[in-house]
Amino acid sequence: MKYILFILCMAGIFAPECIFAQNSTTAQWTVVLDAGHGGKDPGALGKRSKEKDIVLDVVLRVGKYLKNHDNIKVVYTRSTDVFIELDRRAKIANEAKADLFVSLHCNANEKTSPNGSEVYVMGLNKTEANLAVAIKENSAALLEDNHEDRYDGIDPNSTEAYIAFSLFQNIYIERSLTMAQLIMKNLNNR
Repeated sequence: MKYILFILCMAGIFAPECIFAQNSTTAQWTVVLDAGHGGKDPGALGKRSKEKDIVLDVVLRVGKYLKNHDNIKVVYTRSTDVFIELDRRAKIANEAKADLFVSLHCNANEKTSPNGSEVYVMGLNKTEANLAVAIKENSAALLEDNHEDRYDGIDPNSTEAYIAFSLFQNIYIERSLTMAQLIMKNLNNR
């Protein structure tokens, strides 16, 4: 696998000319945009909103923006309100030979006036907070038909599943951290 995993929370404006120009070894970039949750998995629930709807709207807007750049090919894991299994999302990225996989999510927040953005990179630092985020996001696998067979009986809520996932993600940790820094810089500047 050659893609990089990101979870963007409260995604904002993306500046591809700054991100893709740095250390570019190819003229064409394939970016897979993943609107988290969907269908029977609503994600975080607000008083008048569902995470699945917000992230789908943002993904489609970011995709439209990125398509204006000749050197960026955009692939969506979903472009409508459908449930896509977690392993299918990764398969879509692999089949597209993605250079970058961006998964968008919105955090639930009890504050009345939240602001800002967060970029998560799954990696070496196995803090309790990282574990909680990974377990919450991966628990969507339990909504999948035949999830026991699909994931060889691994419980996505287990610490063992998180450790296995983290080890796999560490292969691209340096690239992921660089991309996260570029994204945050651009989000903060805009």
